[in-house]
Amino acid sequence: MAATTTDIIDTAPPARSPLPRVSVVVPTLNEAANLPHVFAELPDVHEVILVDGFSTDGTIDVARRLRPDIRVVTTDVRGKGAALRAGFDAAQGDLVVMLDADGSADPREIDAFVAALKAGADFAKGSRFVDGGGSADITPLRQLGNRALNGIVNLLYGTGYSDLCYGYNAFWRHCLPHMNVDCSGFEVETLINIRIARAGLAVAEVPSFKRERIHGASNLRTFRDGLRVLRTICRERFRRAPCGVQLDRALDAA
Repeated sequence: MAATTTDIIDTAPPARSPLPRVSVVVPTLNEAANLPHVFAELPDVHEVILVDGFSTDGTIDVARRLRPDIRVVTTDVRGKGAALRAGFDAAQGDLVVMLDADGSADPREIDAFVAALKAGADFAKGSRFVDGGGSADITPLRQLGNRALNGIVNLLYGTGYSDLCYGYNAFWRHCLPHMNVDCSGFEVETLINIRIARAGLAVAEVPSFKRERIHGASNLRTFRDGLRVLRTICRERFRRAPCGVQLDRALDAA
């Protein structure tokens, strides 16, 4: 019995600091023109981590000029998932925020995400479709696809998500082993949401308004990336639950 008690204590999340250090991870691909707008709205945080590797417009130079304290991580693998994974590995804060670099996500909302985590959530998930949220750029086709994929995930995994395919999220760093990001593309948000749910972690949805991209064109491709999301949903359904979750379920059944 003593050994079992020790195991439970060792796997519990660490105590939560009343003043947590916040790491903001910003994946970029040719966002030099947008970074001045994004960085100007950032609240005071512990660190900003920019992840790049393929920009040709001087994104990294602009970032360093705007924020001399920025941490730059380079990656040789293309895709948002690969960039986020590299940023997560580099993050040193107690909390990690995922922030797009195109100006569509409002950095001033970070305080609301941090508040949700400090109130008890493990994972704070942005949503455009709860009271207080919204979107200036979603097309009817993308909204329909998101609603369908969202419904499938809620049905298969017993979740109550209102906005599956939205990438503005924040979480305590103890979530990272459960997320274990191992995909490279835009399906990363779906993979994270499913794995957080399967791990039994507490999720709070935070109202968020998605603005239009300020400069440039989105790298999202509706049909291609929608199929990648659907494939991820199906693949995760048959993936074995992490060993920590299996232990919790065994203890609950005992």
